[in-house]
Amino acid sequence: MQADGPRACRFGRRWYLNNESWHPSVPPFGEMKCILCWCVSGETHCQRQECPPSACTSPATRDNLCCAKCR
Repeated sequence: MQADGPRACRFGRRWYLNNESWHPSVPPFGEMKCILCWCVSGETHCQRQECPPSACTSPATRDNLCCAKCR
């Protein structure tokens, strides 16, 4: 028996369509901009953004960036 089409994913209280991606919101922290989730045939997959090693000794992280940058 075949399904009518690709299944959606439920994450928290929201539904996402197949192949849709989003940044998850986790109370009480809010939107997790450094994590990307996506829906694949009814299964949710999430991955944290990978950051390259820093070339400086004191990298700084800004509020809107996931990876630390040299000053």
